[in-house]
Amino acid sequence: MSYLVGVTALWAFSFSLIGVYLSGQVDSYFAVTARILLATLVFLPFLRPAALGWFERLGLMVIGGLQLGVMYLFFYHSFLLLTVPEVLLFTIFTPLYITLIDDLLARRFSPRYLAVAALAVIGAAVIRYDGVTADYWLGFLVVQGANLCFALGQVGYRHLAQRLPADLAHRHLFGWFYLGALCIALPAFWVLGDAAKLPTTSLQWGVLVWLGVVASGLGYFFWNQGACRVDAGTLAIMNNALVPAGLTVNLLIWNRDADLVRLGLGALILVGSLWLNARWAKRPAEAMAVPAATRS
Repeated sequence: MSYLVGVTALWAFSFSLIGVYLSGQVDSYFAVTARILLATLVFLPFLRPAALGWFERLGLMVIGGLQLGVMYLFFYHSFLLLTVPEVLLFTIFTPLYITLIDDLLARRFSPRYLAVAALAVIGAAVIRYDGVTADYWLGFLVVQGANLCFALGQVGYRHLAQRLPADLAHRHLFGWFYLGALCIALPAFWVLGDAAKLPTTSLQWGVLVWLGVVASGLGYFFWNQGACRVDAGTLAIMNNALVPAGLTVNLLIWNRDADLVRLGLGALILVGSLWLNARWAKRPAEAMAVPAATRS
């Protein structure tokens, strides 16, 4: 639990650093590639290739490619379409995706997800009701793509961790996670990147180094360690703890002119949709808990 709390505090600043110092100024594909490359260099010296079989190595690379590589491509692009508070608020559905993925793996599906999605759209519209554009809705969908990739990575790592050698420290295998992400980021920058929009100031380079070495390198390592040591409910709660933490940092330091009334009302609708989902999810469990004699 302490790992998750520590990383939440660390990541609370990452949203604003990206939105204020990198978005629209530094090519997003370069920023993603640089960040992942730095994280890879942190763990590459610890890597023990012979300690894992090909299945475990490939599994870690696929998880890293999704949770970090593809997720970052969605995530960084969202800052070109949305404000930092909007990006933060729209990340609130990651726990819902974690639940949905678990349900799909168990071959079950509930219509409540459609109702929750509809409420989410209403909440998003309230936040910017007088300026809803095609780019705004695209931004909303792009953030959901990032949420889905982050959720897939967390669920995947929790399942794969059960197959990893118990006597092998995770720092000796986590390099595969970043190598998988690098396999996504490098081709994306090569094909879609803009070499004319590289960092031009020491501040931009400093932000990239901080995000790569600390927020990505150490952050994702300790987050996944924490995810393996708590139950699914705690993991879901900690996924959403980042939203108020990030909003507090952004509004107090960088975005004091934000429309707090609209943000608050939209946030209440988003949180309400998650509350409804949690209530509906409890009903089958409560029904199962009723003694058989009372059901006759």
